[in-house]
Amino acid sequence: MARIPVVDMARCTLCEGCLEVCPQVFRLNPAGYLEIAEMDEYPEDCVQEAVNCCPTDCIEWEES
Repeated sequence: MARIPVVDMARCTLCEGCLEVCPQVFRLNPAGYLEIAEMDEYPEDCVQEAVNCCPTDCIEWEES
């Protein structure tokens, strides 16, 4: 079973910390909202660093 990162947009403050530590997974769309790239497999170390550095704890792993 694969794990995918999810973001609770209601809690996200767009601090962009996740963009700095894991730009291959997290990005801002043209409207200025955070998006998660669609990937077959996510780089666990990179995503976990984003989870750990998020000041609002709005990023978590979800089993798919």
